[in-house]
Amino acid sequence: MNSNSQAEPSEEKEDPEEVLDIGESLTVPDEFSEKEKRTGMWWKQLVAGGVAGAVSRTGTAPLDRLKVFMQVQAHKHHSYNVLKGLRGMVHEGGFRSLWRGNGINVLKIAPESAIKFMAYEQIKRAIRGNEGTLQVHERFVAGSLAGATAQTTIYPMEVLKTRLTLRKTGQYTGVADCARQILRKEGIRAFYKGYVPNMLGIIPYAGIDLAVYETLKNTWLQNYSQTSPDPGVLVLLACGTASSTCGQLASYPLALVRTRMQAQASLEGEPQLSMVGLFRQIVSREGVFGLYRGIAPNFMKVIPAVSISYVVYENMKLALGVVSK
Repeated sequence: MNSNSQAEPSEEKEDPEEVLDIGESLTVPDEFSEKEKRTGMWWKQLVAGGVAGAVSRTGTAPLDRLKVFMQVQAHKHHSYNVLKGLRGMVHEGGFRSLWRGNGINVLKIAPESAIKFMAYEQIKRAIRGNEGTLQVHERFVAGSLAGATAQTTIYPMEVLKTRLTLRKTGQYTGVADCARQILRKEGIRAFYKGYVPNMLGIIPYAGIDLAVYETLKNTWLQNYSQTSPDPGVLVLLACGTASSTCGQLASYPLALVRTRMQAQASLEGEPQLSMVGLFRQIVSREGVFGLYRGIAPNFMKVIPAVSISYVVYENMKLALGVVSK
């Protein structure tokens, strides 16, 4: 994710915040040094990050599924909360149902990371040529465009993930069956429902995530770096967790509207509303706080997701022979 924009082009750098995976996919991609690219360490780090993300998402999948349920259905049941939601899912489909939708959520990590990285490198080269690292505002632009490129490419998988997460027992036999049913009943356009709010959400998420991270890290360096210029793992993880949380707060209403648009056709009696129509409906029926339904389980998964990501990433680096810097 976010790396130190003050580093020299030839300097190798290790930033724990780049491996944070909280199940969100709007973050600014990694920047790798020229030495990392020459030695091939960059792809090993991507693999390590991908495995860490897969384990992290699997570990927090019940909370992620609960978040989607609360985003889509909690407005019908005003007493719906975390415990009732988890109990309801287990009662409907058993303990294993807590992981519905996790398979495709893990499957999309690899193509999304690869596309985002390649797009980021091309955009970075267009902005700066082959010399120098990007300034913070340039990284925001490059990261947002790279994220938009990756999201556009893999967005049908996002729709499938939402439908599989919300499915009832026996509704679909798997990913392929879900895709066939959506295509047959709703047509090809259904795979891009919620695309506009998803794209709009990239801007506040990436911008705030990057700005808060850089601000917190630089504040620490200015006040506590007398003995060492290295903030250390715990400080960087804390900065990354705080910045990702702030980014989520800013973009969450758009994420909620996106999820409801993705799910509309699968909900009986629900009108097919546009993004603006959904915003109006949510605010009129549920108030402004309705735009933040499901944010509690979303925040509950941040610390375990970050912890799992980092531990798995460090062990994968050792297994792949990535040199610590």
